[in-house]
Amino acid sequence: MKVLIVLGHPRTDSLCGALASAFADGARQAGVQVRQLDLATLDFDANVRTGSPRQQAFEADLRVARELIHWADHLVFVYPTWWGGAPALLKGFLDRVLTEGFSFRTCEGGTGYQGLLTGRSAQLITTMDTPPLVHRLVYRQPGKNAMARATLGFCGVRPTRSLVFGSVKNSSAEQRQQWLARARRQGLMLQNGRLTRTERLQHKAGAWLKAMRLQFYPMTWVAYTVGALAASPENGVLGNRIFWVGYLCLFLLEVATVLTNDVVDFPSDRRNRFFSTFTGGSRVLVEGLLTAREVKSAIAVSLGAFGLACAWLLAVTPASTAAVLTVLTVMTVLAMGYTAPPLKLCYRGLGELDVAVTHSIGVLLCGFVFLGGAWHDALPWLLSVPLLLAILPSIILSGLPDMQADTVAGKRTLAVRLGQHGALVVALGFTLLAAGAAVLWQVRGLAGGAYAGTAYAAVPHGAWLSWLLLRRLKSGKAPGRIDGLMAASLSFLLWFGLIPLFRLWP
Repeated sequence: MKVLIVLGHPRTDSLCGALASAFADGARQAGVQVRQLDLATLDFDANVRTGSPRQQAFEADLRVARELIHWADHLVFVYPTWWGGAPALLKGFLDRVLTEGFSFRTCEGGTGYQGLLTGRSAQLITTMDTPPLVHRLVYRQPGKNAMARATLGFCGVRPTRSLVFGSVKNSSAEQRQQWLARARRQGLMLQNGRLTRTERLQHKAGAWLKAMRLQFYPMTWVAYTVGALAASPENGVLGNRIFWVGYLCLFLLEVATVLTNDVVDFPSDRRNRFFSTFTGGSRVLVEGLLTAREVKSAIAVSLGAFGLACAWLLAVTPASTAAVLTVLTVMTVLAMGYTAPPLKLCYRGLGELDVAVTHSIGVLLCGFVFLGGAWHDALPWLLSVPLLLAILPSIILSGLPDMQADTVAGKRTLAVRLGQHGALVVALGFTLLAAGAAVLWQVRGLAGGAYAGTAYAAVPHGAWLSWLLLRRLKSGKAPGRIDGLMAASLSFLLWFGLIPLFRLWP
């Protein structure tokens, strides 16, 4: 392991200097390579005097510093906390060194920036006169947040752990010796690797949560609950074991589906420049957070757990075994068939319809049948039609940012087949149909009056979304990110789930 210690105190003979030396001693004893930069001894201008920091000529010492940052696996910053943050010397050093093209780059996807110092971790060691507990609870650790999140995290360095010593002004010589011993132990801990076991577990857990794409699950739960409420079970819904066992089946199936999407769509995802929270996959494979083998194993595990949950459901549901098995089989084929061979529906121009069907009548019918309703009853079908129409605009629009990558990967989404103009027109058409359905269902009292009042929200929202779609059509912009349109279309479909949910609530 290669460790770079950056001493950010303007005096090398300070307590921070002693702490840096203590950490270095421990790190060397741990058997790692250690280099140290004392910023007070470097010759560089701490002020950015050009329009962009990268336009300013780098002094020889800064060029060496950049080489050392690239060399290091683990970065250690030792500095005093003054006025809640790092001293001017360290801040100026970071301003000059961490420039675009070296520590980050702009991009079209995600937040619009990508860190270039990935694969590195960091340690902050700071001193302060403020008692650390007061600094944490009262001032909310502004300096730590700036360094760990807004600076190092922004550049891709993670995790960043922090060690705080204070209050310095009230400390005794004995206490300072204890601090030096603790800094030394912190360096010695590197003999077990730059990441602790807890950090490795947190990193892996975060990767799995990202892979599961939990942002898609709430709407599934809403539609499923609407179906369950429509069945009017004697034992209620939320306190009913059957309801939760049934949702467990759908949850596990959705996990298997999104993980399968990541594996099959990898050729498209790695080319996608316009990825966001709702488009472009989870990117755990693209970013190397998980391996393909790990994801494929998780698919097998989730499908196995899904099978066990289905068996549990069959044992507790009052519905006929044939009805439950039929609904579950159709849902499994459609959900997994979205990307999984041999169906690969999203590669044949049928993916958008598949998503709309599974997330409307599919999950809604599951809730209805699992809780004892008959699949041929008209109620769940009437409940699902407006929801299906409202889902289609958002799922069609989600293909626009992915269009270029999907084209190269041979994925024939509607956006690829119809082009941006055609996809926008179709999305506009379904927006108008969904708003019209809200009016019709409300006026006619269809689906037991579950959509009563929906038109008052869906019509103005639909008009706004239609205006946005028309504006996009007239703009002639090239395919790319459409965050505003996605937010408008996703919030539009919420009315078709939440209002029936509250209307049917006992």
